[in-house]
Amino acid sequence: MTDALELNYRQYSSEGKPLIILHGLFGSLTNWTWHSKKFAEHFSVYALDLRNHGASPHADSMSYAQMSGDVLRFMDAHHIEKAHILGHSMGGKVAMQMALTAPQRVDKLVVADIAPVQYGGERGEHDEIFEGMCALQLEILSSRADADKQLAEWVNDEIVRQFLLSNLVRRAGDGFEWRINLPALKKCYPALRARPEAHAAFDGPVLFVRGDLSDYIQPQHKDEVLSLFPAAQIKTIMQTGHWLHAEKPDTFNRIVADFLLDES
Repeated sequence: MTDALELNYRQYSSEGKPLIILHGLFGSLTNWTWHSKKFAEHFSVYALDLRNHGASPHADSMSYAQMSGDVLRFMDAHHIEKAHILGHSMGGKVAMQMALTAPQRVDKLVVADIAPVQYGGERGEHDEIFEGMCALQLEILSSRADADKQLAEWVNDEIVRQFLLSNLVRRAGDGFEWRINLPALKKCYPALRARPEAHAAFDGPVLFVRGDLSDYIQPQHKDEVLSLFPAAQIKTIMQTGHWLHAEKPDTFNRIVADFLLDES
């Protein structure tokens, strides 16, 4: 872990077993504030900004092995021998990589709406988002509303645009800048679509939570899920998409808490 980075984090409690929460692509720990506070009723919660996101350091590369190493460095620095790991989307693949690379450091694993597979196709799910974000003329933007209007040419969904634009911050002088490391994210995007690397399966308890309107966990992925995580269970939240934890937060929180608190 010689190239591991020191990640920004927020701790919500010091009581109970450690629970580490990992956000998805373009996200940050602030996306999980509500859930972090709720989980802190039972666990010592640590929400992290992954590399090139939030207030964490930037780097030119970001493979899942590297991001997993960042989280393990965080655990070492905070004397956390073993923790529950909860990850959404990209963060879910980081969590899976941790379980496969350092199974002795993972207690229970929760993966939100992502499968341990290579997502294919010449164009990725986020290519238009990257094009739109890179096209914004940050130095002459007058407001977030101006940015939203420009980004709408690439991204139709207003909620998604507002999520993306939460990464836009004012410069000390005029204009705006991205808080995320957008060039590195775009360059490394093919690696972020890859499956986690595995030499052996993780046989600990695993919960996959999927949205029934999302395409990220499909029936054909079940065999690959069970080959790497033979003890996995998959639960579906109806009438939700990829942002299932934001669309039905109470349901998501209950499903995850029940799984993590189950001592059987």
